[in-house]
Amino acid sequence: MRRCGLLCLTLAAVAAISVQARADSTSESSQAFLTAAFPNGVPKPKVIWYSGALGKEAASILGHRPRALRQRYWLDASTGRSAWILDEVGKERPITFGILIEHNRIARLRVLRFRESRGGEIQFPFFTAQFHQARLQGKQLDRTIDGISGATLSVRAAKKVARLALFLHRAVIDHEDP
Repeated sequence: MRRCGLLCLTLAAVAAISVQARADSTSESSQAFLTAAFPNGVPKPKVIWYSGALGKEAASILGHRPRALRQRYWLDASTGRSAWILDEVGKERPITFGILIEHNRIARLRVLRFRESRGGEIQFPFFTAQFHQARLQGKQLDRTIDGISGATLSVRAAKKVARLALFLHRAVIDHEDP
């Protein structure tokens, strides 16, 4: 009887550790994402401030004020390509996304770090491929992104950061144009 109790306790501990390990997974490093986004060399990072109308629109997209006062991004003005590394909370913990924008469309969306205990399916290509070539139409994406059962909040987070990256890209491109 004592062995059975010890075995059950050990199995429960192993299961808890494996769930936590799965909950905090890194799919791709930020540097690897940026290197792939800019094969001719990663440009120096720039910063956009969440102030005034831009901050209000960012809050409208996210459904809350941005957690930081500014956002770092990488822009190759010669190609009009920008990269954004954005965090958004799914259910309880932040999910880190890498979004590459080219010609006002999403060229690539990747989950760089997933910290939630559920919804990890958003990391897989079958989900992220839905964002390829998406653009803003008004304030929404120009397409429907299929959800994943059990990952509703993680899917919402992905859609929010996709919209935010497209909005911010447009803001910096408009600012860069002479």
